[in-house]
Amino acid sequence: MLALRYAALLMIVIWVGGLLALGAIAAPATFDVLASRQDPDGRLLAGVVFGEILRRFHVVSYVAGTLLFGTLVLRRILGPRPRRFGWRAGIAALMLAAAAYSGLVISSRIATLRHEMGAAPSSLPEGDPRRVEFGRLHALSTAVQLVPLLGGLMLMYWEIKE
Repeated sequence: MLALRYAALLMIVIWVGGLLALGAIAAPATFDVLASRQDPDGRLLAGVVFGEILRRFHVVSYVAGTLLFGTLVLRRILGPRPRRFGWRAGIAALMLAAAAYSGLVISSRIATLRHEMGAAPSSLPEGDPRRVEFGRLHALSTAVQLVPLLGGLMLMYWEIKE
């Protein structure tokens, strides 16, 4: 049981820590550095680079989510059953679904839109429908990523408390 609990906690830490590192460090640094260059396509390049970083992190999220859910199920089967198993399994499944929606649906729409624009969204006029759609998708992506972040923090609390 200790190994399964350790694995579950490790998956949560990787997932939540990765989300925090991406949002608080990688994205701002990527855009600050590449956009500050004298290259007019700096923001476009920053978007492409961060999009690839996020694409790779989505794979990490899928693996972490699957292993997290698997450890919960194994602990239930092998016993003793984790406290609030239904809630934990539901939260883990919701986290994984949110990551999949973000990675497979939202990110692909953003990539398609970015390809169609051929320029950084910020370089388009404010009323341009493509810029508006990009802003909407970016906000949606950020909001959807709150699900695994907050869910992971809840699961982390329960694992530490148990």
